[in-house]
Amino acid sequence: MQDSQITMNIDSRLSAIVVVTDDGAIGRDGDLLCHLPADLKHFKTLTMGHSVVMGRRTFDSLPKGALPGRQNIVVTRNRHFEAPGVTVVHSIDEALAAVEMPGEVFVMGGAQLYAATLHRVTTLHLTRVHACFPDADTFFPDLVAEQWQVVDSEPHKADERNPFDYTFVTLRRKPSS
Repeated sequence: MQDSQITMNIDSRLSAIVVVTDDGAIGRDGDLLCHLPADLKHFKTLTMGHSVVMGRRTFDSLPKGALPGRQNIVVTRNRHFEAPGVTVVHSIDEALAAVEMPGEVFVMGGAQLYAATLHRVTTLHLTRVHACFPDADTFFPDLVAEQWQVVDSEPHKADERNPFDYTFVTLRRKPSS
């Protein structure tokens, strides 16, 4: 009973954080579609001091390995995977049971992990890039608009460092009726 209470508590703190284009794309060839320094800063601000949950391929795409100042939890089927500064688990439930840091728990990719956790997520932190990339090969799961409420939206125009218009959007799951 105690373990399920902990999981319920974690589920109430479970968020997803993602950069997504107007057509739902999130990646190409295992990497992000574009470089937005403002989004990287926003991501760091939101996730610092929290647990971040990611798939192994997302972890492999991080240029410097484990993200400092956060508990890095990597979900992988590979029973031999190890990496410095990482808690390695083999299921979503194991990942949530391994959370040690307070506050929000951020699912940060990839597509398989988003699809597997979206039904449990209570908050979505989206960076909506107002562009489309025809060569994108990875997409965020479709959202049922009626299940979500916009609680914050902060639009930004492209500038010398950020080549596309973008909007930081926070969505919260509406209570079930």
